[in-house]
Amino acid sequence: MSVESVTSPESVKSTAASAEETRRVEHLRVLEEALREQWRLGQNIMLCWCLQEEGIYVMVVPHYYLGQFSASLSDNAPTDRLELLNGRFIRQLVSSKRLLSTEDFFSTAHRLEIEPMLILSPVNASSDEATLAAAEELIKRYSISYVDSRAVLLFDIVDFSLYSPFEQTSQLNSLSYSMNSAHSKLLKKNIKIDFARTTTGDGFYVWNRSLEPRASLDLFQSMLLVIADNAIARRKARGTNNVVPLLRTAFHIGSHFEFYQVEGCNPTLHSYIVGDVTIELARMVDIAHPGQIFVGDFKTVVPTSLRDSAFLVEADAPHFVERVGKHVESLQGLELSGECIETLHCQLSGETGVSAGQKIRRFRITDKHGLTRHAYNLRINIHTSGSRRPLILGIQGYYLPKPDARRGRRSTDVDAKAASLRRHHPSVLPEKDK
Repeated sequence: MSVESVTSPESVKSTAASAEETRRVEHLRVLEEALREQWRLGQNIMLCWCLQEEGIYVMVVPHYYLGQFSASLSDNAPTDRLELLNGRFIRQLVSSKRLLSTEDFFSTAHRLEIEPMLILSPVNASSDEATLAAAEELIKRYSISYVDSRAVLLFDIVDFSLYSPFEQTSQLNSLSYSMNSAHSKLLKKNIKIDFARTTTGDGFYVWNRSLEPRASLDLFQSMLLVIADNAIARRKARGTNNVVPLLRTAFHIGSHFEFYQVEGCNPTLHSYIVGDVTIELARMVDIAHPGQIFVGDFKTVVPTSLRDSAFLVEADAPHFVERVGKHVESLQGLELSGECIETLHCQLSGETGVSAGQKIRRFRITDKHGLTRHAYNLRINIHTSGSRRPLILGIQGYYLPKPDARRGRRSTDVDAKAASLRRHHPSVLPEKDK
């Protein structure tokens, strides 16, 4: 190797970049050791932080500290006005960037009557942007975060507890493969999803870590591919032992808290979510028929196109699904379980009106606790190269409760107890008066 090649500008830049990365990793390692000491195996959490010349200031509180604001954090109505204001303030605090300016940090500490803690650390006011960004993510692992609006999926395996341990393992592995396969196929179409998921025991919650406007649309498309891959695999595995699961699926957009559980003496690298969106999904799936796909009743914003310069418009669930339908042609040509997608359509169930048009039906679900929520029934039609018959996914209209003929009736009732009795039979549920 020549002397010129060793001392070339490219070689010098590479060596400098490597040294900088090594230094950054070491600085973050020192910071994490200090944070872990204050974290105390999950006894404390970090609310926010700010930079100093000699290190960082961190606002450390016991994990039960937020309990005094539980009413306002849960959108309830606390009796104490100060509690209400501080609860809303904390929710805003844990839903945004944790690195605050020095002025905002100490103002927050004064308001909440918390004594800031100085951590001597090589991560300080002179650190570069990349180091600070990594430190921000590191501190979030020792905290709790709030997300106001995010799309989440719930895949639930029907009759999971009735199968043998080997069959349960096979079904979870099959579902996991379908999710991984969908992710891989979307990447080939330049649809980049930062998947996260947690198991429910008999299924998975799945969400997109990205909070970009099109993140919800991308997650919905991935749901379509997972359900289609699972259905094709079930068709091909017919007659074999129960290795491919039958699913109930729900999609919803809502709020949640995010946290990292303790594994041994460290927080996990994978987050967990719990909140309104997961509760709504669980209630919908609880009364769903095998193979049914529920879409929650939500409002969100969606881009008018896939371009970066696209405008954002408000959309309810029907308009959201309509927007997804305009982009599903990008999924054509993908191969699922050895079969190529030729056409794919998705729509919410409706009823034929006097003008021969379709009016989308909304269902009112009453769960086992007597609480009600609204949802829509999703249908998916897929033509593949491996079959002359289309693959029809979701519950067809004649299995659903019939709408009330009375004027002004906007939704159809579905009762959880009645649904559980009919879960394994394609019968309709009786209409009930409001």
